[in-house]
Amino acid sequence: MTKPITLTYFDAPVSRGEECRLALHLAGLDFEDDRVKFADWPGRKPTTPFGGLPVLTLPGEAPLAHSNAILTLIGRRHGLHPKDDLEAARHEALMQHCEDLRAHVSPTLRMKDEDEKRRAREQLAAVYLPAWAGYTEAHLGDGPFVGGAALNVVDLKLHMVVRWFKGGAVDYVPATVFDAFPKLTRVHDAVRDHAGVKSWYAR
Repeated sequence: MTKPITLTYFDAPVSRGEECRLALHLAGLDFEDDRVKFADWPGRKPTTPFGGLPVLTLPGEAPLAHSNAILTLIGRRHGLHPKDDLEAARHEALMQHCEDLRAHVSPTLRMKDEDEKRRAREQLAAVYLPAWAGYTEAHLGDGPFVGGAALNVVDLKLHMVVRWFKGGAVDYVPATVFDAFPKLTRVHDAVRDHAGVKSWYAR
């Protein structure tokens, strides 16, 4: 039977789509996990609001695109985002900070020349990524999460970014690139060890 909520993203447990899947799961929402095969993407791209994924479809509503908008909506409705508007804005700033990182790294994913890619990635590892993590670290408190004891959607986004590099999936960037930033690493670990997150991966 078709489920009333659909989250559409590529058929991979990564990046923007996975953080939205986790948010829906932690919110206790039953949803259709619509996983798009890369071969099918050119045909489906024109049907999305802005030509990209993820897309959240709610009953009776127009599809909602962009991960930060999706995460904020889920968070506000289901206790995974601050109620105080200024604190919420601080969380949203960190979420955009994650998108800034992805915007810097993404061009290297499309580089065909291996030497060009290596040079670009080594530069990221030496300069941009430590600077990015330093700015992030300055906004983190005693934890374990961004907002203290409770997990919020911003934590999911930070977790996915750190996991991307810690897994060694980005060639020419050391998996240890964020090891010098204990607060950021702590957020990653706290999300990884969260019972609700574990239950998603235990399915």
